[in-house]
Amino acid sequence: MLSELHLRNVGPAPAFDVELADRLNVFTGDNSLGKTFLLDIAWWMMTGSWAAQPILPAKARRSDGFWLLPAIWVKDQKITVSYSFANQVWGRQYAKLPPDYNSLVAYARVDGGFSVWDPARNDWERREDLTDQWDFDEVRPSNYSFSPDALWQGLESRGTVLCNGLLRDWVNWQNQPKQDETSPFQLLSRVIAGLSHPEEAMKPGPPQRMSVIDARDVPTLELPYGRIPLINASAGIKRIVNLAYLLVWAWVEHTRAAELRGLEPVKHLTLLIDEVESHLHPRWQRAILPSLLTISEQLQSKLRSQILATTHAPLVLASIEPNFDPSRDKLFHFKLDGGNVRLDEVPWAKEGDAVNWLTSDVFGLAQARSREAEVAIEAAEALMRGDKAALPAGLRTRSAIDKKLKRLLPGHDPFWPRWIVTAPKARQA
Repeated sequence: MLSELHLRNVGPAPAFDVELADRLNVFTGDNSLGKTFLLDIAWWMMTGSWAAQPILPAKARRSDGFWLLPAIWVKDQKITVSYSFANQVWGRQYAKLPPDYNSLVAYARVDGGFSVWDPARNDWERREDLTDQWDFDEVRPSNYSFSPDALWQGLESRGTVLCNGLLRDWVNWQNQPKQDETSPFQLLSRVIAGLSHPEEAMKPGPPQRMSVIDARDVPTLELPYGRIPLINASAGIKRIVNLAYLLVWAWVEHTRAAELRGLEPVKHLTLLIDEVESHLHPRWQRAILPSLLTISEQLQSKLRSQILATTHAPLVLASIEPNFDPSRDKLFHFKLDGGNVRLDEVPWAKEGDAVNWLTSDVFGLAQARSREAEVAIEAAEALMRGDKAALPAGLRTRSAIDKKLKRLLPGHDPFWPRWIVTAPKARQA
């Protein structure tokens, strides 16, 4: 796992220093401030490969007569890399992890793609100087990167099948005659159940033929309202199922590779997940992170996990209040401060519900309403306290404010009693 990640002159700020928790790390903040960027950097430092486009620094900075080259390092693994503008590459294109590094790494990207790095199956260094074709074919891939289509249809490289894909693996696993608690299909069923919303449980149904042209049977899901072919599932359900399959596939293939190589399977999983709430209804947003905290145990009882997750959803943060352990978990906030991006660790404090999270320092909204309603209420409050200088154009009289409030606020809005009770004073003002 990662314990500390340090960046200089890379990304939207001159410096990022992150001391990570060993279980859950949640990153919040406005768009374009660096959440996905930080996950990409974390992936690269753990795997030696980029999940998407390489991060390229814009320029070197000069300080006290010296050029400050962009650099990244991980303290506990003692990995340090710097960028060479002359060669347009990082100083060591593929950094070398120490021999005792032993973690399976999975990255769920916001574009629907996934990446996996497996210490038993992936090489750290690309040996591009090899000229012998036999040796070249023996070089293991640097990682497994899946587009949404490849995750379902399969992944190949130079004629070698790296992954059969969700559609084939699911049905093949389900049709295996011998099933026990460690069988791939049983693992998949447990993980899908673990990631399901408690009131909307999902479980695999029997495979079903869908086309007179496509000879494959396709997986089905049993949902509270009936059985559906997986190919017809919603985007939110597919994201849950894709994540379940990816984790099970990564673990199953890792244990098989470890057995072939005479190695012990890893005891640690690092999961990076970008915009954890993507495509999910609030019911599922409330369930996803608590479920992920226990998902490694669904794969193997002794497997432990570290999660780095980004979110824009206040309901996601409200959902982890019962599970958050400050000794093992951390909350971070990206903030634009006077033209500079800061990454701060936020001291953990329960806010109670999604509305309070929305108006907390983490999300920074003054009110959990539309912008127009917020302006109208602020005008009403300014009028009630006699601060005429704070009244915006078009809302300088009680009648104008009252008309606006009636248009914007529902009859049960909690602001109405304050406005009605203070109305006589407001008229005098």
